[in-house]
Amino acid sequence: MNRRNTINLSAITALGLAFSLNSAVAQTKSLKDQLVGTWTVVSWEQTNKDGGKQQDFGSNPKGVASFDANGHFFVMFARPDLPKIASPDRTKVSPQEAQAINVGSIAYFGTYTLDEPSKTVSLRIESSTYPNQLGAEAKRVIKSITADELKYTNTTPVSGGGSIDTTFKRAK
Repeated sequence: MNRRNTINLSAITALGLAFSLNSAVAQTKSLKDQLVGTWTVVSWEQTNKDGGKQQDFGSNPKGVASFDANGHFFVMFARPDLPKIASPDRTKVSPQEAQAINVGSIAYFGTYTLDEPSKTVSLRIESSTYPNQLGAEAKRVIKSITADELKYTNTTPVSGGGSIDTTFKRAK
């Protein structure tokens, strides 16, 4: 082997080793370290106990989930086609406008804990646009997480039973 080939082979080996080590370091991040950040919703689908499926926020939902390192979270989902309120005063909505907005959006926040072995996020909801969530057990089981994608299942939905699968992408 000539000197040039030896140098090229050495450089390729060094790069491969560097990428392998970088990947190994990323894989050793705790689940919490991977979860922390802001995520935008890609899909939201509920599977009811009878096997039926529904997308309360449409086929192209809008929303965000944010988890901070200190154990606080915020989640919001909305249909992209929520109606504008006819009145310039947000407190003066028609019953139809109020119904559409109530059915087509939800937001809640509070604190969370994470059980790494079971990949379960337990939410303590402090406030919600759907008050029935307060005091309920709120668990999300992480199905997969990468640097750019989070998939979890809500195994304890307050309404409708069944489970809710949500996919997020990391906000840029």
